[in-house]
Amino acid sequence: MSAVELPVLTFTEPRTPSPAISRERYEQLARRARLLSWLSLGWMTIEGAVAITAGVLASSVALVGFGLDSAIEGFASVIIIWRFTGHRVFSDDAEERAQKLVAIQFFLLAPYVGIESLRVLIEGEHPSVSVVGIVLAVGSVVLMPLLAGAKERLAVQLGSAATKGEGRQNMLCAYLAGALFVGLLGNAVAGAWWLDPAVGLLVAGVAVKEGLEAWSGEGCSCTSSPLEGARVAADGCDDVCCR
Repeated sequence: MSAVELPVLTFTEPRTPSPAISRERYEQLARRARLLSWLSLGWMTIEGAVAITAGVLASSVALVGFGLDSAIEGFASVIIIWRFTGHRVFSDDAEERAQKLVAIQFFLLAPYVGIESLRVLIEGEHPSVSVVGIVLAVGSVVLMPLLAGAKERLAVQLGSAATKGEGRQNMLCAYLAGALFVGLLGNAVAGAWWLDPAVGLLVAGVAVKEGLEAWSGEGCSCTSSPLEGARVAADGCDDVCCR
């Protein structure tokens, strides 16, 4: 007697499309995104200058890499400000260009930091203690998640992969600041000099990963403009912006 195969029943929760928003509401959200990017740009300018200077003085590749990351994130903020200024606020072409430009910023960071980190590990170059770097890392750990969370929420409402990519860069900055803090503190307290280039390699690896995701538009890739009222998820899309 052959076995009877029973059908497997699966239940999927239906997705509810997000409601369309008016042009006035969209412009309001765009202004908010611009303001957050200006705040990010101001902080990144200070953070980058301090980190690179302190990194050069302490011969810390991780600190210099962190400063370069700040400069790259600052340029990403400039891109978002450009994206949501003037006639580009409602431009799909501007959104696509901004998405790609934000992604490229990740790829600019990885080669330098990765190569320098390997060089320091091979040559055994010991960085000096940097109290300034430790304080800077703590400040970024506190501030960056707040900016990242606000931009992620705006990205969902605007249907903007570019804005989401910038928010991810801010969150990446927070993670890297935490890792940088561990590396600098380990070097200062225990003389664990190898933590510094190890953090540098981490910076390079995460930058590549985030760059690939930002380039493909992961995060908002299956949405259309909320102004069209067509923010319905594509089949098989598990994107937060589609929920």
